[in-house]
This record gives sequence, C-alpha cells and structure tokens, in this order.
Amino acid sequence: MEFVDAHGHITDEKFDDVFQVVERAKQAGVVASICASCNLSSSQRAVEFSKQYDIVYANVGFHPENVEEADPKGLEEIEKLAREKKVVAIGEIGLDYHYTKDNKEEQKKLFVEQIEMANRLSKPIVVHTRDSIGDTIEILIQHKVKKQSLMHCFSGSFESAEILMKLGFSFSFGGLVTFKNAKNVVELVRQIPLDRILLETDCPYMTPEPFRGQRNEPKNVVYTADVIAKIKGVSMEEIASITTQNAKRLFGI
Repeated sequence: MEFVDAHGHITDEKFDDVFQVVERAKQAGVVASICASCNLSSSQRAVEFSKQYDIVYANVGFHPENVEEADPKGLEEIEKLAREKKVVAIGEIGLDYHYTKDNKEEQKKLFVEQIEMANRLSKPIVVHTRDSIGDTIEILIQHKVKKQSLMHCFSGSFESAEILMKLGFSFSFGGLVTFKNAKNVVELVRQIPLDRILLETDCPYMTPEPFRGQRNEPKNVVYTADVIAKIKGVSMEEIASITTQNAKRLFGI
C-alpha cells in the first residue's frame, strides 16, 4: 500500500533526525510527504528538504500566527521560493483567531495576498482555519482559488464543508480522528465523500492513537488511514489507494 502525508512539519526543531524520519516513512509505504511552512525560514528549509529527499515536497507561505513577519520583502521571497520545482502549494495560510483577535484585518489581508500569489503561480493553497471559519469562507468566496485546494486538519461543520467543496476544496484528516473525544471529526469523515479526503499527520503534533504523547512523524499516517477505513466501512487498501490518488491529483505530483 502507498500513502501520502499531505501535511506535516518535518522542518520543526523537534526533528533533528530527518534522514531517519524519511527512511521510516518510506518503510511504512509513504511515497510523498508534503512539508508545510509557517514563515520564511521554514519555507526555505522545506525547499531544501525537497531537494535532499526524494519523497519530500514543499509548501511555502506565512501562517496567520506569523503575520507580523510577512512584510513585502518576505512575501517576495516566498513567491521566489514557490517557483522551485518541488513546491506544490502555498501554505499553510489562512486565519487563526484562537489566541488573538486583535489583528484580524492584518490576517485577512495576508490571506488574500497569498491567495493572489497562488493564483499568479497556478498553485493550490493549503488553508489553516481556527475559530475563524466564517471569515475564511467569506474570503474564499470573494477571492476564488483557481486550483483545487486543501483545508488541512478541518474540524468545522458539514454545512461549512459543503460550501467549501463547491469552492473546490478537499479536506485532510490526521491523528485527531483517532481520539476518543473527536466525535464531530469522525462524523465529518463519515459524511465527506472519499474523493475529497486526504491523509495528514501535522507532525510533530497531533500524534494518533496509540502513540499520543510521543512525537508524531509521517510514518504514522497509516494509523489515521486505518481509522478512516473503519469509519467509511471500506478496506485499508481502498483508503490508501483513493487518498493517495487524491493527493497526487491535488498537488500535481
């Protein structure tokens, strides 16, 4: 079976053994690991890893929590990086009102600027939305993304998901779906069509059962696949095949 980890952060400082992490992923059947970014330095590192490791691809961009770093020069550098061969999306970008609501307008502006960048480059976006789904959807309706794109670690309502699917979005699910208290996410997975579902780890965070409390890494995507197979009532092989096809189509790999 082949798997794609559609969203992880192997550039995180918790990874001082990236070569071994990539080798373990390969042994688990991971054929592509998409390395998401949060700012300029992580974007640069993701691009470097994409050059060093055959299964690693990069997203570049500014996470909403890093809005203060995203000056015009930084955005210009991100756009240059986005032209590199194995950069497959602009991400992760979006809105996050969980910790602060004081910079909503700055976050929205940055989100729109990066959507426009993705459209200039004909690349998809990978969206982070937390406590901000209304504004996220409003922006995506007003500023349509040209390419099919991804909502990562989505935990909104199915009603929101229906709107987003009409806008061309798919959804990636990670370790959260294995948690006992994640009933709403399990219900989302049950309702969203399989051709709109991708697998992710969001490593080193969101480690799935049975490894909660440990550092997450791309190889653990198989545990999420197993749980989604059970939710959908299909075989693990079918989940692996369909989600891998979905990821390859979305990211053009």
